[in-house]
Amino acid sequence: MEEAGPQDTDLASVRAAATRIADIVHRTPVATSRSLDLRSGRRLHFKCENLQRGGTFKIRGAYHALVRLAPDVAARGVVSHSSGNHAQALALAARVVGVPAHVVVPENANPVKRRAAEEYGARIVTCAPTLAAREETAEEVLRVTGGTLIPPYDHPDVIAGQGTVGVELLEQVEGLDAIVAPVGGGGLVAGVAVAATETDPRVRVFAAEPRGADDAARSKAAGRRLPQESPDTIADGLLTSLGERTWPILRDRVQAVLTVPDEAIVEAMRLFWERTKLLIEPSAAVAVAAVLSEEFRALDDIERVGVILSGGNVNLDALPW
Repeated sequence: MEEAGPQDTDLASVRAAATRIADIVHRTPVATSRSLDLRSGRRLHFKCENLQRGGTFKIRGAYHALVRLAPDVAARGVVSHSSGNHAQALALAARVVGVPAHVVVPENANPVKRRAAEEYGARIVTCAPTLAAREETAEEVLRVTGGTLIPPYDHPDVIAGQGTVGVELLEQVEGLDAIVAPVGGGGLVAGVAVAATETDPRVRVFAAEPRGADDAARSKAAGRRLPQESPDTIADGLLTSLGERTWPILRDRVQAVLTVPDEAIVEAMRLFWERTKLLIEPSAAVAVAAVLSEEFRALDDIERVGVILSGGNVNLDALPW
């Protein structure tokens, strides 16, 4: 039997994180759309982390983890590996605090996200587009720089920071029946699930995942954490495997994992741009596609739904239509 695994993130730690980051992150707005309400059969409330600093929710966890370091430790710099969004979030957080940032980025990373990390002042180290290569390269950078690793999702301070999205959403919209968030490594949905289920146990939390990168759905079905296997999806921010810390939270606090094909992701992304005039990236469109899916529409006793738009960093030179 698999061990329960660490679950050292709770509502108190998420609220403490909210206080620590309040002066740096935006309290993002919540948008609505009658057109999308009609298509979903629900009242949808979109938490606009695409309007967050750095273009995604990632600054919440990156900055929170960084300011939790002792000053002498932070001064030696921070290190991470990321396909893009965490890279620029950590670079931005490091610039705000005034410490060096070294980020390992796979060769096939979204060029928009890589350029943003460079512009925020990070030193970029490229590697082969595999998780093993990312981790090995990050270890070498740590050895050379003496910096501290701040992983993109599998860290208690990162999870608590991401959970502040859920705290805000529940304060902004009363009476939510459910919250849907995209899942890759699981930091966002884990933090939100802790915040939601401990604030109001009636709220059901769902994870939304690309069908071409469905390790969370497979893990949930198997009752044990399974690795990501050859992910293939347009949602480049959701290619990573669940972490040791995020998996137990998803297993115990997330109602279900909804998977959607790339065709539905592209359709949802374009529809959202057209109807709301808000720019979202494919990873955020996964959550939109999930709430518009027949699987979600078939669920009972859900009327008001919070949908977390995780980011808006789109490569405009490679639009999928």
